[in-house]
Amino acid sequence: MWPQWMNMLSWWQWAIMAAIPPAIIALYFLKLKRLPLEVPSTYLWQRSIEDLHVNSIWQRLRKSLLLFLQLLIILIAILALLRPGCRGNKLIGERFVFLIDNSASMRATDQDPNRLDEAKRRAVQMIDEMHSGDVGMVVSFADTARVEQMFTDNRRSLCRAVEAIKPSSRSTSLGEALKVASGLANPGRTSYEESDIQTAEALPATVYILSDGRFDDVSNFSWGNLTLIYLPIGQEEAANIAILAFSVRRHETRADKLQAFARIENFGTDDVSLSAVLRLDGEVIDAAKIDIGGGEVEGVTFDLGATDSGKLELSINSHDDLEIDDKAYAAINQPRKAHVLLVTPGNEPLELALATPLANELADIDIQSPDFLNNKQYQTTSQSGGYDLVIFDRCAPKEMPQANTYFIGAIPPGEAWKAAEKVDVPNIIDVDPAHPIMQWIVMDDVLLHEGRPLIPPAGATTLIDTHAGPMLVIAPREGFEDVVQGFMLIENAGEGDEAGIYARTNWPIRPSFPVFVFNLLDYLGGGQRATAAGGVQPGQAVVIDAPASAAKASGKKISVRTPSGKTISLKESRPGRFNFTDTDEQGIYEALYDGKSFLRFAVNLFDSTESHIVPRKAFEAGPTAVEGQSGWKESRKEFWRWLVLAGLVILLFEWYIYNRRVYL
Repeated sequence: MWPQWMNMLSWWQWAIMAAIPPAIIALYFLKLKRLPLEVPSTYLWQRSIEDLHVNSIWQRLRKSLLLFLQLLIILIAILALLRPGCRGNKLIGERFVFLIDNSASMRATDQDPNRLDEAKRRAVQMIDEMHSGDVGMVVSFADTARVEQMFTDNRRSLCRAVEAIKPSSRSTSLGEALKVASGLANPGRTSYEESDIQTAEALPATVYILSDGRFDDVSNFSWGNLTLIYLPIGQEEAANIAILAFSVRRHETRADKLQAFARIENFGTDDVSLSAVLRLDGEVIDAAKIDIGGGEVEGVTFDLGATDSGKLELSINSHDDLEIDDKAYAAINQPRKAHVLLVTPGNEPLELALATPLANELADIDIQSPDFLNNKQYQTTSQSGGYDLVIFDRCAPKEMPQANTYFIGAIPPGEAWKAAEKVDVPNIIDVDPAHPIMQWIVMDDVLLHEGRPLIPPAGATTLIDTHAGPMLVIAPREGFEDVVQGFMLIENAGEGDEAGIYARTNWPIRPSFPVFVFNLLDYLGGGQRATAAGGVQPGQAVVIDAPASAAKASGKKISVRTPSGKTISLKESRPGRFNFTDTDEQGIYEALYDGKSFLRFAVNLFDSTESHIVPRKAFEAGPTAVEGQSGWKESRKEFWRWLVLAGLVILLFEWYIYNRRVYL
């Protein structure tokens, strides 16, 4: 940056300063006035002759080190009075928390070599600007936060912690990282829950968020003693094309055949043409050319025929700024029949849909009355994972089974689910066709007599929405999924001669109902196929049921082989059930029993927020918007102090030379 000057003197003061150098030079020309003296020594005459040369005003200026040093001192003084300097930057605050985003979108290469390395470079640059006594802390975050270095004034330790941060394939959540920072800066506790991180020494801190902003806004957050500064990483012209969905389903009309479905989105502004290549166990089996306009989504379908098992990989040649979402994986497992329990007081339309040949190919279905819920056999089987899917029609158990569930006209036990008051004739306004349960489902001709709008737990997905509220919702539960339907299919009503069974919707007589039941059995009843379809994202847990042969043996040995070939042994969390959490890699995982594969599942990014890599300019954190900025406070760097120091050094040197000349 070019130096800047500041005028520190008035015009007459500068005039005095300008007169000093000529005065110094004039002293070297000044003729000395000496009194005539009689001296007896010829030696003194020799010295007088030398002085005649010095006292001659018209003589040529002789070289003099002292003269040069004196003029240099005056020049330095003049420069110092001009107060040279330049515009600079400095950190804001004295106590810093560096939040560094290492999620999937930070792998984008629009910054050289990638966004994460750029964020680390800027963090190290800021750490180097810390003053003596300043303390800093380093936290990396994706979907969870990790403290890389606690508060310290050791800048070398902070830089090492920053350099040690590795990229991940996970999605981003800022809330967890802010929770850590808040717990260390706000008195007593953080702004979330009573169980949040607490600290005895709560001091104000400046939080630098180095990220591309590809995360959801943070609600219910109070800044307290924090000062948030968002440092956007990435270029606004960054472009990306991503595979956002890839799954394997049975053919719509031919149940013995399989189809692979993919959804590809162009997050850029330019129209592109690309090819999608499908591989089965490493061999190319199909390809398709796709034209996608800017900001548009295209779907592609591949017929797989009668493939029984294998590893599928779909890749696109997008040549964009993010490679991690240019590949997607899906697994095809050997089919097995699911164990499904239907608990109902009697529901002929539902029982007919479950009795179709296609449904019987997918599952063995056991039909029981609500009294069966008090049976010891049910309690033992349901809590040991003996069912893949339990359907509760107008009834509910005392506690949730270790299985996927489907509630019809009833609410699961506990506080997680709630329902509003009953409403008459709720009109269906929307369905979620992207969810596997709702594929090929058309509800335009479906009427509802009445229903109770659902209030689901966090993380739920609405499958059928009405003007009164959600009427069909799916939500995760400790490795399982629960589907709750706020309206009944039929109802036993009336008394005496008017008693009977009354329909509460015309859905069972519409073509979409048997398709819905088939999707339900395939997605929830097929348990293992749900994960095999590619619905697991990096970092998510997977519940693995031991094979039937292992259930009868003692000392079950279940392990998982990752896409990179690493084998991880698992411990049983419940009888016959294992939890696997090391899903950071994208690709196909294999579950092994005694070294033999019995299950495959796929892990994919499939996150539109991460794939839309254009950095955000601002985000919401609590009631306040956080605008992107440089992270520095503008300041002026002064050079005059260094000039004064240099002048003093030269003055001391000049004094030394002068004295040496006098005494020698």
